Amino acid sequence: MELHDVWFVLIAVLWTGYFFLEGFDFGIGILTKLLARNRKERRVLINTIGPVWDGNEVWLLSAGGATFAAFPDWYATLFSGFYLPLLLILVCLIVRGVAFEYRAKRPEENWQRNWENAIFWTSLIPAVLWGVAFGNIVRGVKIDAHKEYVGTLGDLLNPYAILGGLVTLALFTFHGAVFAALKTVGDIRVRARKLALGLGAVTAVLALGFLIWTQADNGDGKSLIALVVAVAALVAAIGAIAAGREGWSFALSGVTIVAAVAMLFLTLFPNVMPSSLNEAWSLTVTNASSTPYTLKIMTWCAGIATPVVLLYQGWTYWVFRKRIGTQHIAE
Repeated sequence: MELHDVWFVLIAVLWTGYFFLEGFDFGIGILTKLLARNRKERRVLINTIGPVWDGNEVWLLSAGGATFAAFPDWYATLFSGFYLPLLLILVCLIVRGVAFEYRAKRPEENWQRNWENAIFWTSLIPAVLWGVAFGNIVRGVKIDAHKEYVGTLGDLLNPYAILGGLVTLALFTFHGAVFAALKTVGDIRVRARKLALGLGAVTAVLALGFLIWTQADNGDGKSLIALVVAVAALVAAIGAIAAGREGWSFALSGVTIVAAVAMLFLTLFPNVMPSSLNEAWSLTVTNASSTPYTLKIMTWCAGIATPVVLLYQGWTYWVFRKRIGTQHIAE
């Protein structure tokens, strides 16, 4: 396997980790409106991700940085062609981080309500836009012979990509509801389970349609296996939450995300960004990659840094593993 193939796999792993972790993170932000009945319950939900939300975003920074260094042409075409959606995601992530930190800085009700509204919207919007973005990457966009995106913003809002956005929204919200049931006690835990069941059914319908569409357009035997794993894991996650096994349900909803993202990257390879104008103009792991020397240096750096990141992030989740409820929130 060539180094550019290795880095394609590593970038796929980074995006998978980001969607697994930030997925329930976004889901909790959305549930502050759908699940919480009052400010104290919203504080409980926010506190479940309080120690980890910023660490989850490290995976996005790593994925973006790795793409920039390993596949500069992919990075340039992607960020120039998808400029407005990615800018909106960036703004949402900035405002979301500020909202988490500033929400409790003042006691006024309007102040706290406005920042809580910001948390909801800046969780919902990226949850949709990431699905739209990856739907377009897999489907293919208008790239010319100079590796430049020549389409319009309207071209990105096609039925396949919009369905992808609905899938990520539903899947992340379901993932978040299961995480809420796993991390809370009392009435909010019971309601999180019930909500997860309904969200799971909606997610299953949307995800099945999107994955079958993907398989029909670009799939092969490997992607079909990933599709079956994703669907089976999602059904099992719904069954586990119905049985009150939140830990198993969370693990299985995570497997669903991992398998679904793996399927998208399997259907994409060896392309990194297909051209819908001419297949010969597609960006591939070969024509979009950096030099072998650059990839070699990156591989050494990743081999040293990645275990350290995994250790400290795993330690953080272990330290803050206990459940919380409204009784733990001071008046």
